[in-house]
Amino acid sequence: MDNTGNEYRSLRSNVSLLGSMLGETMAQSHGEDFLASVERVRLLSKSGSMGDDASWEQLETLLGGLETEQLGLVARAFAQFLNLANIAEQHHGLSREMDAVNSASRTLSRAMDLLSEEGLNEEAIVSSVSDLSIELVLTAHPTEITRRSLIHKYEEIQRCLGQLESPGLTNYERSRMDRRLRELIAQLWHTHEFRESRPSPVDEARWGYAVVENSLWQAVPDFLRRLDDALLASTGQRLPLDAAPVQFSSWMGGDRDGNPFVTAKVTREVLLLGRWQAAALYLKTVDQLVQELSMIDCNAQLRERVGDTREPYRRVLKDLRSQLRNWLSALEALLDGRPATQEHLIHEVATLSEPLMLCYQSMCDCGMERIAQGTLLDLIRQLRCFGINLVRLDIRQHSDRHSAALSEITEFLGLGRYVDWDEETRREWIKQELASRRPLIPQHWSPSEETQEVLDCCSVVIEQPPGALACYIISMARQASDVMAVRLLLKAAGGGDTLPIAPLFETLDDLDRAPQVITDLLAVETALGRLPEQQMVMIGYSDSAKDAGILAAAWAQYRAQEALLEVCAAAGVRLQLFHGRGGTIGRGGAPAHDALLSQPPGSLECGLRVTEQGEMIRTKLGMTGLAVKTLALYTSAVLEARTAHPPTPKDQWRQTMDRLGADSCDAYRAVVRDDPRFLTYFRQATPEGELGALPLASRPTSRKKDGGIESLRAIPWIFSWTQNRLMLPSWLGAGMALARELDEYGDEVIAEMFREWPFFATRMSMLEMVYSKTDSRLSAHYDRKLVDPDLLGIGEQLRDQLSNDVSTVLKVLGQDSLLEHLDWTRESLELRNIYTGPLNVLQAELLSRLRRDADDDTRQAIMISIAGVAAGMRNTG
Repeated sequence: MDNTGNEYRSLRSNVSLLGSMLGETMAQSHGEDFLASVERVRLLSKSGSMGDDASWEQLETLLGGLETEQLGLVARAFAQFLNLANIAEQHHGLSREMDAVNSASRTLSRAMDLLSEEGLNEEAIVSSVSDLSIELVLTAHPTEITRRSLIHKYEEIQRCLGQLESPGLTNYERSRMDRRLRELIAQLWHTHEFRESRPSPVDEARWGYAVVENSLWQAVPDFLRRLDDALLASTGQRLPLDAAPVQFSSWMGGDRDGNPFVTAKVTREVLLLGRWQAAALYLKTVDQLVQELSMIDCNAQLRERVGDTREPYRRVLKDLRSQLRNWLSALEALLDGRPATQEHLIHEVATLSEPLMLCYQSMCDCGMERIAQGTLLDLIRQLRCFGINLVRLDIRQHSDRHSAALSEITEFLGLGRYVDWDEETRREWIKQELASRRPLIPQHWSPSEETQEVLDCCSVVIEQPPGALACYIISMARQASDVMAVRLLLKAAGGGDTLPIAPLFETLDDLDRAPQVITDLLAVETALGRLPEQQMVMIGYSDSAKDAGILAAAWAQYRAQEALLEVCAAAGVRLQLFHGRGGTIGRGGAPAHDALLSQPPGSLECGLRVTEQGEMIRTKLGMTGLAVKTLALYTSAVLEARTAHPPTPKDQWRQTMDRLGADSCDAYRAVVRDDPRFLTYFRQATPEGELGALPLASRPTSRKKDGGIESLRAIPWIFSWTQNRLMLPSWLGAGMALARELDEYGDEVIAEMFREWPFFATRMSMLEMVYSKTDSRLSAHYDRKLVDPDLLGIGEQLRDQLSNDVSTVLKVLGQDSLLEHLDWTRESLELRNIYTGPLNVLQAELLSRLRRDADDDTRQAIMISIAGVAAGMRNTG
């Protein structure tokens, strides 16, 4: 394609290079005949993708006739190619060739220009940038399939590609990189793809901390330098030293909702591990500064601190280094279960930042700004971002666990069962207990194991120093007492007054009830004389979409945010919204810029708090360059959304969306809930049952054993439909509702909404992307191989509906085909489909064999195919 040829030439070259090296490795390991068979599969898939039905039939026959061991090898070949293509594409986004398009510095400079164009003067721009608050929350349910040992090799391959594009390489240097690439690809081929067992919650936390150490630790000061430069160029002023526009939190080791393996002991260990990692990182940088800061001149304040010493900066830094070493030793003792020297523990970030600021100010006073603004400034900014805890931990628990704990207490006290009380009775009793000086926990009482765990968790919460925890999230919060219950349990443990408690509204009904719940909650807080300045509320995208379908959920989320903003404004309380998005469209995922501009006006006034999960953490934050780019994109989008407010929806738009939401919900639930055969069809047509064998995450795939769709977590729900290429949760109901609206009311209002309302335009763009990833032929193949004959009609109806929905959305978009204006995206998907298609075909064959006669080789091959399809689709859950 002419308009993408030059821009993507090096990407195509790198994909070809890595693919040929993979082919050489496979030939060396398994012979030329195996490589030839893989190439035959590829060519048949390519022809079949271009519409040659005979080639596709040959492909199905060929793969269906292979032994399981051979299928596993073919699956590995195509999965590894897709992984290498992803590496090349990821590298391309950071390459020198794409700097003019993707540079984080350019992104930030354009953001400053936009603020000026919106009429902000220099002081207002400085204020807007200084007040930025972007908090990315690394969640506790990673869908990251790839082992860390493989991730390391992928990163090395990307590093080699970066070195190969450096100008002026000698022939020897180029050949050395070439040998290293071949070595790494051979290592990949001969390395087992999966962990042997599921990660524990502590393993997950270690993985999250590794992302900080390997990427975010350096990305943050790099990003802040670029932001500082952009602000200086725009206004002549620098970013304040105390500004912390980005922060990171984590659910890893704190999210206990439905995860029996996250205990109070685990949470305590994870918090200590975070501090240990922070101490180690600070110590490494302070060691470097001790070596470098050998200057003699200093100001009076520093001289007063160090006395007569010749090298004042080294004196201060050596003292700090000793503190850090003692802190590290104390933390190691606690992690080993030994007592620690209490005076060696550091509880406040000021203990570390004060001597650094003293050195910084002295250098600036003595004409050494260039030195001060080097590694020392980076460390000061790292302290502002990461504190003494590395990342802040969120605690999450299901509301039912709190109610059950209080019910045990009230029964023991002879007050009846808390869970049987109505809402008003619950609230009145909790109000009394919050005001009471009497201990809530009775003496000589032996709680159940589950309740003891809830109480132990509360004890861990109140033990923590300031800044260690970000908030306490209540899953399935349905009424004000659910929030008050947590406050009471924390009081019973001895504190917790200052920790934000955030209700999580997840289902359609919960979202509709959210404004009343917060109204009731703020009324209680007012009566108790403890109205907060700010109330955090979490909006759940995954479960609401699973409950009502993607379009109905999106409109419910929008309405809930609008209403919550009004409720809090009326009470004089600031609302901080926490967006629980996943990586996929079915879980609320969308490009950051589009997603933020489609939010209701005013929703970002308290900043952005949003989850980053699973493979999206590695994709967006896993390397320093990627993380800098991601932070710049978020910053630009938040600044734009807060300054150029999106339009308030017209009444006619609201009425249209009300109809679309109701119709899409009815259409979605008619399939997912009302058809008694659907659950059986879902479990036959997808690898949902087999996903349980994947060592993905520490927590179970369902909240309840043998439960239905409602108990299935959103990740396996989305993941399963992604694997068989029907992508059902990401589109079901939306197209049907749109078609009905167009038939009954015409296209004038819909066209206006698409032109003028970012919320609606983003929904349509997301549907277009989803449709482009579906493949009805592959879905039908799964059905033929796996589904009982009397259920085949369900799949046929769904694929017919998909075809109709695509036509409807194309009409709204004003296009003749999908991705009509996104040439490279379309080309990339077409390329991936050549490799993903065979993985789908052989996966269906392997599932059929496994369900007839289970064996370990077949399970292993299925796992490889699942990972390969996920790599091809660029997402799992």
